[in-house]
Amino acid sequence: MDEWTPKKIEELFERDVHELGEFADSINRKNGNIVTFVVNRHINYTNICVSRCPLCAFYRDAKDDDAYFMRIEAVLEKVADAIKMGATELHIVGSLNPEISIEYFEEIFRQIKRRFPKVVIKALTAPEIHFLSQVERINVVEVLSRLKGAGLQAMPGGGAEILDDEIREVICPKKVKADEWLQIMEIAHNIGIKSNATMLFGHIENSKHRALHLFKLWKLQEKTGGFVSFIPLLFYPENTALHSLVEEKMNPVDILKAIAVSRIVLRNFKSIRAYWVALGDKLAQVALNYGANDLDGTLMEERITHAAGAKTPLMLPIDKISSLARGANKIPAERDTFYNILRVYS
Repeated sequence: MDEWTPKKIEELFERDVHELGEFADSINRKNGNIVTFVVNRHINYTNICVSRCPLCAFYRDAKDDDAYFMRIEAVLEKVADAIKMGATELHIVGSLNPEISIEYFEEIFRQIKRRFPKVVIKALTAPEIHFLSQVERINVVEVLSRLKGAGLQAMPGGGAEILDDEIREVICPKKVKADEWLQIMEIAHNIGIKSNATMLFGHIENSKHRALHLFKLWKLQEKTGGFVSFIPLLFYPENTALHSLVEEKMNPVDILKAIAVSRIVLRNFKSIRAYWVALGDKLAQVALNYGANDLDGTLMEERITHAAGAKTPLMLPIDKISSLARGANKIPAERDTFYNILRVYS
């Protein structure tokens, strides 16, 4: 595997998109040409947030008419519905709500594990963990250890945005710094909690920033091996405070370049996702030949990207996901959170 530097990665972005795509796809073909997905449900437990990031259209102030905070029972009802629909993973994320305690999550996780012991709880981004540590006045190790004891098994990769503090100062000034995000993930990995990683791209960053972001993830993965999947998240400017700086979504060629470069650099990650919620099903399908080897999941109810302007469905059935994979000449396979294959769809 290459010994990467930010400069080497930046140079990849200057290459032809089809050349990059062929190289990235060849990496996936060596690994069986399979495109995976998970049957999962997104549960966004609150939209009340003190961070108020300019990149976000999801957050609300507590006094807003459409602000919400889900009671434990309401979360558990959604969990039960998801299990009935075959979910093997729960993706539970929200925002930085000072009224929520660590006990709220401990109770939810314990109840889920008591009722549905086989479902995987993947919950809380690094900024949510950091915020909990501040609210509770305990360190991150204790927060993660307590949540793991209650049933937390994996963490999503949200909150990474772009791991460059100059960019973060514009797009998410009150959120954790780049090094803090990386440190929280390293702590999680060291105590046995696997995680994903994301990159929010297509706003004020350029290829230099994307290259630095990928380099930092590659370097931490070489150290811990704790990352499972990388999700390049396309930025939607429409309903955000950044709309004045970013008028349109990134063009498809540059999107495919970002996905292909991600696969080439992050060969120490099991998968690169084509996040259909942001890409749309057609571009997500094309991305399967440009380095992506996972279509995320059924989701069942995603609110955050849709709040920013995504017009994609709230759910994608298994048969639709499978047909997208087949249409890209790939073999669809259902996986669990940790990329164990549960069923191959021939």
